[in-house]
Amino acid sequence: MSKAFVKEADNLDELEEDVPVPPLPQGSKNYMTPAGHARLTEEYLWLLNKERPDVTATVAWAAGNGDRSENGDYLYGKKRLREIDKRLRFLSKRLDIAEIVDPTAPREDPTRIFFGATVCYADQHGQERTVSIVGIDEIDPLKGYISWVSPVARALISAREGDTVILRTPAGIEKLDIVSVDYQPIIIPPFEPVHSK
Repeated sequence: MSKAFVKEADNLDELEEDVPVPPLPQGSKNYMTPAGHARLTEEYLWLLNKERPDVTATVAWAAGNGDRSENGDYLYGKKRLREIDKRLRFLSKRLDIAEIVDPTAPREDPTRIFFGATVCYADQHGQERTVSIVGIDEIDPLKGYISWVSPVARALISAREGDTVILRTPAGIEKLDIVSVDYQPIIIPPFEPVHSK
């Protein structure tokens, strides 16, 4: 393998652009629950203090083994470092603009829907669904955690228990009847590192 190819591969991290941060409405803050903020912080610190130093040590060891052009540990280590650095930049941006909102904090009107609310609503067919409105980095469709910028959340926000709201989707307009509104803790599991081989 030619040295020119290796040099080009080594400079990929300089040519690579940051992954764009998923969009927030212009001028808005990155609302997040305390549990979501804790999870992102845990991931950031683990990548910075554990994963990156471990991979850096592997790359340094592999670089000392001679020919880097066919050195799998070196090539994959450099690629992993770029991935870690990209994720660290993303997390840093997200945490810098985070606005932490505790769903359990007392509310002036606990029947009105805002960020952090857990809402039960019925669609036009009477089928009920429960969702919790969370930050864009906390969504989990299996748990019913939806982003506050999602179409469903936007339709629900500012409405009250007992109201009917209009949800506009590509498939058409749908009416949602709000059955109940609750402000309870949002459970986000702690960050669990993925152990690479």
